[in-house]
Amino acid sequence: MGSGRGTVAGTGGTTRTTEKTGAGTENRAGLVYGIVAYAIWGLVPLYWPLLKPAGAGEILAHRMVWSFAFVGLALLALRRWDWVRELLANPRKLGLLTIAATVITVNWGLYIWSVNHGHVVESSLGYFINPLVTIALGVLVLKERLRPAQWAAVGIGLAAVLVLAIGYGRPPWISLTLAFSFAVYGLVKKQVNLGGLESLAAETAVLFLPALGYLVFLGSRSELAFGTEGAGHMALLASTGIVTAIPLICFGAAAIRLPLSTLGLLQYLAPTFQFLLGVVYFHEAMPPERWAGFSLVWLALVLLTWDALRTARRSRAAVVRAAQEASDRLAQEAAEAASAPGPEAVREPRG
Repeated sequence: MGSGRGTVAGTGGTTRTTEKTGAGTENRAGLVYGIVAYAIWGLVPLYWPLLKPAGAGEILAHRMVWSFAFVGLALLALRRWDWVRELLANPRKLGLLTIAATVITVNWGLYIWSVNHGHVVESSLGYFINPLVTIALGVLVLKERLRPAQWAAVGIGLAAVLVLAIGYGRPPWISLTLAFSFAVYGLVKKQVNLGGLESLAAETAVLFLPALGYLVFLGSRSELAFGTEGAGHMALLASTGIVTAIPLICFGAAAIRLPLSTLGLLQYLAPTFQFLLGVVYFHEAMPPERWAGFSLVWLALVLLTWDALRTARRSRAAVVRAAQEASDRLAQEAAEAASAPGPEAVREPRG
């Protein structure tokens, strides 16, 4: 019997070890997917200038058209079409997706324009302050309640915008528009609740005909760069679909494998890469007042991250504690049931 118990314990230990190994492998894979996604988003300022002499409007239209083609082929290969019927039967979701498509058009178009017109640093600021704007929208639209550290982070973020406005001699409109448009996009996507690939397919389907019409219009005026700069330039423009879809697919793969706290930390990789490219590669000016404004933004993000990690740790501890209490209660009930006298024990003997 002793050897039997040893065998069972050994099997259980092996099973737990296997589960831990599998979870660790999934976590590492999720980390790789997340880093790839945010690295591509962070390094994409190197890509947009390669598409010149195409203007921001033409690049944006190509991005919509080729993204739709690429995602359509991916869905065809995966045979994931069941969601289309459900979506078409839901006018509210269709309306929300149309709003999301419109907002992301503004975001994409302004981002491409800002990179190609020497505003890489200012565009990176937009994605740095995006988490702060998302929190503000949560309060204003969803009536969420903020913790003291979150209020402090938002306050510091507002101070940073004021400092940067003084430094630029104007409000940082590019940063604010990018941050607010992407925050609204995230808010709408939260209501739609579609997978990354499916959502991109739906949004680009909404944008496909207007984008294609705009390219035809440019062609009719002999203002279309596509086909006038050689096969390499045509391939680069067509690759906008891949550049759009690949990081989104990697992000989706990371999201299902990583804790939300880890994913939240990874999101700062993209604007960090953009900022470094703007300063080191594109040699954009960074006078002291801009450093001061960015430093305030980074301070707000550190505070926000610390609060998020602390809250996640407390939540995990509460879950573990609740599970332990439930386990102890069940064990106590089982012990009480085992020690209770059976029906034969309480039956009085007959005379």
